[in-house]
Amino acid sequence: MKLKYDNKRTKTASAAIMLAIFSLPLLTGVDGCNPNPWTAITTDPAMNQTTPKSTEELALTAKPDMENESTQAPVQREVAMFGAGCFWGVEATFQRLPGVLATAVGYSGGHVENPTYKQVCTDRTGHAEVVRIEYDPTKIPYEHLLNVFWRSHDPTQLNRQGPDVGKQYRSVIFYFSKEQKAAAEVSKERVAKLNTHRNKTIVTQIEPAQTFWQAEEYHQKYLQKRGLENCHL
Repeated sequence: MKLKYDNKRTKTASAAIMLAIFSLPLLTGVDGCNPNPWTAITTDPAMNQTTPKSTEELALTAKPDMENESTQAPVQREVAMFGAGCFWGVEATFQRLPGVLATAVGYSGGHVENPTYKQVCTDRTGHAEVVRIEYDPTKIPYEHLLNVFWRSHDPTQLNRQGPDVGKQYRSVIFYFSKEQKAAAEVSKERVAKLNTHRNKTIVTQIEPAQTFWQAEEYHQKYLQKRGLENCHL
């Protein structure tokens, strides 16, 4: 027995089905932000990733990250300041040390406020060319900075370093605490006893830190900007 199809009725039924399909709610989110148009938005929180989370749920979700952040030890930051001749080379020596966080060159120990390089070079302001160092004492102790300070210049030269002559080039340690003062004095005595300078007197001054006046921008990281490691020709 053969089945007879009514093409007219079939077409009518197909049209009704298509109309029913297109009458269904759209499967995208209300704001159209669902990237997959065929992913239905359900009311079941377990199935619907786009369901807003409560404050408690958000807190529980964020807790692991907060715990990770709390386990990271904050960076400790202390300051040291040295004068050891032309500050270009001194800064280059300290800035490459692991544990040193930042360096800046400037002037300190004088009686003129906010001096310029030109004024300091007259040798009349009383300032020394210095390097201000921010460092992490857990990575590099102050005593290590002192060792580098002694090795980076000749502490027996009074008010000069090599061809650079004037009080602005004097050897000086500016301390920021009684601990730094004590460490500086001990290290100075040790250097004198080592007699590496052939019985010459160590003329390095140890003074309380005074105002640091940052030098002009072109002096900052001077050698680094020019691809040089030191001032020696």
